[in-house]
Amino acid sequence: MTATAIDSGLFRRVLRRHAAAVVVVTAPGDPPTGFTATSFTSVSLDPPLVSFCVGTAASVWPAVRGAGLVAVHVLTAGQEPVARTFAARGTDRYATHAAEGGTWTAGPGGVPILDGVLAVLICEVVNHVEAGDHVIVVASPVHADHHADSSATPLVYHDGTYTALGAL
Repeated sequence: MTATAIDSGLFRRVLRRHAAAVVVVTAPGDPPTGFTATSFTSVSLDPPLVSFCVGTAASVWPAVRGAGLVAVHVLTAGQEPVARTFAARGTDRYATHAAEGGTWTAGPGGVPILDGVLAVLICEVVNHVEAGDHVIVVASPVHADHHADSSATPLVYHDGTYTALGAL
């Protein structure tokens, strides 16, 4: 039996039912780059590995492809503007982030570290796996930090909307 793939419209509608944490992935460069993703996941505990996906047609892909280090930032429930800024196309995301009061510092290897996030992992990229019109980036965390307030909640994307866990 040969399975036939469902059409992309149905696929998109079904996946809108899946809730996912919102992250911003940043990479060093001149200028630095960053993008919003909901495809972040842990892959392995031993050794520690994480992954995220990036579209091969995305403007950030060349910078991510060439990056040795990236930072994955788990956004707090109050950081919807950050998610929207780094999801925008055709803009200087860091200038917009600064104009909205957001700050960042250069971490190891120049990787941008956004301030005020729920958690951040600085990761060494270890593999790229082609998957359709995206690439799965596999990375090994080399540094981690998290929000001091254990009651802080993540920003979640569900059914085309940013929300918080308590709102679900």
